[in-house]
Amino acid sequence: MLKTLLHFISGQSVPAVAGEVITLTSPVTEKIYATSASGTKADVDLAVQAAREQLDGGVWGQLSGVRRSSLLHRLAELVERDAQLIAAFDANAIGRPVREAMLLDVPNGIGTLRNAAGWADKIEGRTIPTDGYMGQKTLSYTQRNPVGVVAAIVPWNTPFMITCWKIGPLLAAGCTVVIKPAEETPESALHLAKLCKEAGFPDGVVNVVTGYGNVVGTALCEHPDVDKVTFTGSPAVGRAIQQIAGATFKRVSLELGGKSPQIVFGDADLEQAAQGCAMGLFFNQGQVCASGSRILVQREIAEKFSRTLADIASSITVGDPGADGIQMGAVAKRKQFDNINAYIKKGIEEGATLLAGGVSDHGTGYFIKPTIFGNASNQMTIAREEIFGPVGTIIAFDTEQEAVAIANDSQYGLGATVWTNNLARAHKVAQAVKAGAVGINCWAPIDPGLPWGGVKSSGIGRECGLAGVLAYTEEKVITVLMR
Repeated sequence: MLKTLLHFISGQSVPAVAGEVITLTSPVTEKIYATSASGTKADVDLAVQAAREQLDGGVWGQLSGVRRSSLLHRLAELVERDAQLIAAFDANAIGRPVREAMLLDVPNGIGTLRNAAGWADKIEGRTIPTDGYMGQKTLSYTQRNPVGVVAAIVPWNTPFMITCWKIGPLLAAGCTVVIKPAEETPESALHLAKLCKEAGFPDGVVNVVTGYGNVVGTALCEHPDVDKVTFTGSPAVGRAIQQIAGATFKRVSLELGGKSPQIVFGDADLEQAAQGCAMGLFFNQGQVCASGSRILVQREIAEKFSRTLADIASSITVGDPGADGIQMGAVAKRKQFDNINAYIKKGIEEGATLLAGGVSDHGTGYFIKPTIFGNASNQMTIAREEIFGPVGTIIAFDTEQEAVAIANDSQYGLGATVWTNNLARAHKVAQAVKAGAVGINCWAPIDPGLPWGGVKSSGIGRECGLAGVLAYTEEKVITVLMR
């Protein structure tokens, strides 16, 4: 029997106003397993109205930071209770092993909610000394107020974790939200919204409208009662969101794509670096914005390292993620499967050496072979464009300066990794690479307390930690004339 997934608006599960639905298909079996409400502007209007009313005239708008903190801690407890269920929602929707979601996504989401709870009662203003006003003394101080109603547009690759990255900080700041999950992965966001109600959040604080991005996402970006849009996804869509939001001067946070370099120096522990690069490349079938898909290797070890990484790729067992012994599942959808194969063909055409994997045939399920290219240059398409799949490109370099130059020769700047046993070099290279986050001898060490975001085409703003909370506030100055 098919699951029926509805919007969650003002504390209630409701069908789409127009009565339309979207069918959800398993990337492993290619069978339909659920339907979700296909929202329109009418559904968005209802959700935004609920969020606005709760913010401006409801209980939520008057709630203290202490109380918001308590609610967020309670929400984290409920997520912990339902962790296995939530992990299964996301894993089944995109074809990955449940253990991966349990290893990173759900624990990180719980940690983000708890971290945000810790900041909710610590959002402070400042007292600022001035020269006074026309010869008279003044008292000037600031306060941080919630930015307002937020539209949170979430991708399909790690949906629950990124939903938490958005709602934890914005709820701590006192905002309300309308979540637009990816059409492929609505279930975990809907469950999270129901847990918010169970935790005691007032109805209308957290709303979810499911549907297509060009309909629901556009309506949210255009809506005059939405104050901020936070989006994670592709640079192309991020650019469009900026243009739409600009018409009404909405605040915007964007976490976009990446082509993250992993720089391996000759003095690195080769086995550790190869295993680490493999994790950075193949985790979640390579469907990670910070995927370390450009692997820059010092020439003196390039041949040996390439063989080692290719052997790791060839040893990975691909198949039904629910079966024993399977290490990598399917990619999320047929379009993604076709795009990845097209990039693999392009790499071969442009002259890179195929060391492992290659073009995958389509049987049942969208399974891609873990693929490694060697003898590549940074000008090849596979080194320039985000593939969003398990495809790595090895590029040789000679000097430290050349490694940094290649790493920075990209439109992206989300993450990077430096593999070396030379501590001075590690710090120097990490500071020279243009990226929002750099791991030294570890790939993408994300943590709820650390700000996350990119530079260049990888986005605007930061999520998580104190920076993530303050991003959902506006600073107001109040000056009192002292008579």
